[in-house]
Amino acid sequence: METETPVAIDGAEHIDASAEGGVVHATTEAHGGEEHSSAFPPFDPSTFGPQLIWLALSFVVLYFTMSRLALPRIGGILADRKSRIDGDLTAADAARQKTDAAIAAYEEALATARQKSQAIAEETRAGIQADIDAKRKAVETDLSAKVAAAETSIQATKAEALGHVAEIAADTVQALVKQLTGSATADEARKAVAAAAKE
Repeated sequence: METETPVAIDGAEHIDASAEGGVVHATTEAHGGEEHSSAFPPFDPSTFGPQLIWLALSFVVLYFTMSRLALPRIGGILADRKSRIDGDLTAADAARQKTDAAIAAYEEALATARQKSQAIAEETRAGIQADIDAKRKAVETDLSAKVAAAETSIQATKAEALGHVAEIAADTVQALVKQLTGSATADEARKAVAAAAKE
């Protein structure tokens, strides 16, 4: 009895049955009469030469493309960005300088205003103090004049009162003596008062 063993060759089955002893011979054939290699084509040592040539050609083409087209555009973009950034930095620095100048002017104006306000306050304080001193001096002068006038009036009243004391005393003595003894002259009463004042 003969057996047939299918053999897969490139996706097709090839059966070779021989009558001698029932031995089955399988043959492997490749398309075009060549054997297939099991290695991945880029790793096949027999294709290294062409691969290197294509790699070199691709590198040269890519290098020239990058150096002639892409890199100049990128360089232009970077230069444009750098110039824009430099312009922004210059504008920011100018704005900062203007701000510093404005702050300095504000501080100077504030210091001047403070000095003026202090000078005005000192002047006002000095004027008020001078006015108070003048009014106080006037009041003191008026009071001194009134006190002097009062003292003069008191002295005059006192002198006048003392001048009438002798007469009052004489009249009083005369009245007392008259009540006690019954008769007394004004001259006798004055002499008695004068004698008593001397003692």
